[in-house]
Amino acid sequence: MRIENRIKETLQAGGVTIGAFVQMPSPDIVEILALGGFDFVMLDGEHGRISPDDAYPMILAGEARDIDVMARIGENDRQVILKYLDLGVSGVMVPQTNDPETAQQAVEALRYWPRGRRGLAGGRTFDYGVGASMPDRASAINDRVLSIIQFEHIDALPHLDELLALPELDVLFLGPTDLSQSMGFPGQPTHPEVEKVIAEVCDRARGSKVALGTVAGDADLANRRIGQGFRMILANVPALLLRSSRAMLDGIKR
Repeated sequence: MRIENRIKETLQAGGVTIGAFVQMPSPDIVEILALGGFDFVMLDGEHGRISPDDAYPMILAGEARDIDVMARIGENDRQVILKYLDLGVSGVMVPQTNDPETAQQAVEALRYWPRGRRGLAGGRTFDYGVGASMPDRASAINDRVLSIIQFEHIDALPHLDELLALPELDVLFLGPTDLSQSMGFPGQPTHPEVEKVIAEVCDRARGSKVALGTVAGDADLANRRIGQGFRMILANVPALLLRSSRAMLDGIKR
């Protein structure tokens, strides 16, 4: 297992990373995304059907194709988070972290003491005890894991500065679909009122040590979000497949 996290290194250097949510358990899709040039994949255990058992061969596929594999989990629970971490994901995204207390709980679950409260045991991430010493390896794994919390409810806006100031937080990921729903505009993630909140988040996060992430369904929106200050952009595998399918079918003369 590669201990370096190139996505984290890129973000810390001020760069932009592009990934894709994968909702279905398929190592093949991980390999195809790697070959297609994506920087990382995000296994979706919240809106997708990926369990830790499903994640393991997908992580192996990522390692075989040299692409970082992360996971979005379905709940802010230390034991759920731990199962994915111990399989070797290089980052975890935790949903519905709308206040500093729940966000802190999520971030602490991603790091070993003294930087967090992650459970410690030998296993895959420690090369089953035949690699580096456990203290050295634990410190390296702490540095490796990318911590991501989601900003996806308007109730989180009053806490934004506190969220950005959380120790050990690497990425604040803005989910426009749930945000729009919480504002009374379900299914309208680019509604003008939602865009105002997105712009405010970008303005207040400027200069922060925390990188901003979000979703983008096409290159135009991705470029616009990057221009606003987002540096982790995620596409969606079903949307990518549908778009390419329609483009081909529309171009065929029957």
